[in-house]
Amino acid sequence: MHLPPLHTLLYALVPAIVMAASGAIATLRTPSPWLRAAILHFAAGVVFAVVTVEIVPDVMRAHRAGETIVGFVIGVAAMLGIRALGRKEEREEGPEATSSLAAGRFPSGMVAGVAVDIVVDGLMLGIGFAAGGKAGRLLALALTIELISLGLATSTSLGKAGVAPARRVALTSGIAMLFTLSAALGLTLLGHLPPHVLAGVLSFGTAALLFLVTEELLVEAHEEPETPLLTATFFAGFLLILILGMYA
Repeated sequence: MHLPPLHTLLYALVPAIVMAASGAIATLRTPSPWLRAAILHFAAGVVFAVVTVEIVPDVMRAHRAGETIVGFVIGVAAMLGIRALGRKEEREEGPEATSSLAAGRFPSGMVAGVAVDIVVDGLMLGIGFAAGGKAGRLLALALTIELISLGLATSTSLGKAGVAPARRVALTSGIAMLFTLSAALGLTLLGHLPPHVLAGVLSFGTAALLFLVTEELLVEAHEEPETPLLTATFFAGFLLILILGMYA
């Protein structure tokens, strides 16, 4: 069942508001590395569950092997390309990039990277709602949890760079609003696609979200020494979506 556009936009507002709020909280108290790792593990489990429980079954039911292959390959290539551009920028900035926070320089590369990540996440939410209202709602929950961690990390990094608290809140909130704008764009472009095109788009979203889980959320989460409790938060996130999927 597809929700009216206004309802889907309201769902797109929630993750953005939560990211802005978490960024504001981080200006008052920097979260511990363990707490951020736990949120990342939990978010990874939630996103992975949405992909496997909601999106992949829709892709398989479409029975469009050609479109699925094309969409999946483009999704992987796009995410690898975005990551490569980010790493290229870091190399071009050279040693100054690694010392910019300590030296109090404005971390423009980090802000640009977060903005790109947010735009991609918003488009993924549009793809989720294109798959159906239930998939979109669950993906909105998953991305809300991810954006909590992103808001905390962004505000903390800006604070280390010497950015004033008021400006940290404004920047984090502005980046968060990109999520809603890109989700609106995704909903506009994907709302009335023919089935064969939708199959490719859902396959693209599957690849992008799997990349998010394996190459971003879990990689960052493992910067903190792994413990059984941290590992368990991943499975708790997966179980939450599994149960919600039964009754949503």
